[in-house]
Amino acid sequence: MPPGFAHGFVVTSETADFLYKTTDLYAPQCEGAVRWDDPTVGIAWPDLGMAPLLSAKDAVAPLLADARHFD
Repeated sequence: MPPGFAHGFVVTSETADFLYKTTDLYAPQCEGAVRWDDPTVGIAWPDLGMAPLLSAKDAVAPLLADARHFD
C-alpha cells in the first residue's frame, strides 16, 4: 500500500494482531480519516451481526468528498 493511502480492516476472529509499518515518526497534525461506510467508496463489508467498534476518530470521520486532502 503506498504511503498516505487510506486503509481499513475488519476482524472476524476472536483476536487479531495488527502491525503498522510507518515511513516516519507519528505526526497527528497530518492524520486524516474517511468514513468507513461511505457509499461512494463501495466496500462490501461483511455483516458481523453487530455494530463495528470504531476509534473515536473513525466514529466521526467525514465522507470521502468532505475529507481533508493532502496535495
